Amino acid sequence: MSDVTPQVEPEPETAAQLFGDRLELARAYTSDLARRGEELGLIGPLELPRLWSRHIINCVLVAPLLRPGITGDVGSGAGLPGLVLAIARPDVHLVLIEPMERRVEWLLSESSELGLDNVSVVRSRAEDVNPDVLFDQVTARAVTALSKLIPATAHLVRRGGEMVFLKGSRVDDEIAAAQKVIRKYRLSRVEVLVLGEGIAPESTRVFRATVD
Repeated sequence: MSDVTPQVEPEPETAAQLFGDRLELARAYTSDLARRGEELGLIGPLELPRLWSRHIINCVLVAPLLRPGITGDVGSGAGLPGLVLAIARPDVHLVLIEPMERRVEWLLSESSELGLDNVSVVRSRAEDVNPDVLFDQVTARAVTALSKLIPATAHLVRRGGEMVFLKGSRVDDEIAAAQKVIRKYRLSRVEVLVLGEGIAPESTRVFRATVD
């Protein structure tokens, strides 16, 4: 059994381009996640060598899709994408929704440590949240299949708002399997965006739809 500690992936050159003047905050968050993420059960032991490319860059590519206003991030966990988006888009208020106490404590402490005044944290399952003001958009990453995620989050989004979900390579299969709920919850402009090709180590696939 190897006793070599995995090293954190070097910061990619694209990080400066994607985060701009928020890069130092992104570095601080990535450093904190690398230092405490495995201990707190936020990331697996194999993630450090790909922490920037697979997680941080993967999430920040979505930042240009956000609208100024309020975005709910469902199943925030380690803050991927919620804290990354809050760093990149200080003009957007992120409501991080997470049911697990230890992860909620991390999100609260980390957003405070980074001085992110555009973050709120709610300990709850998405299904149980009744926001005072409906969200302009809702995001999620690696939570569940669209056939379950759409019903769990549709009530959070205002009419004309959007679902913006980071998905894997089988997103088209998920869309096909979710046709019934897509119709039931009156989603329109359903599309898959591929972000970061040519500028990021790994591209990011996003399911985007409007809630009518």
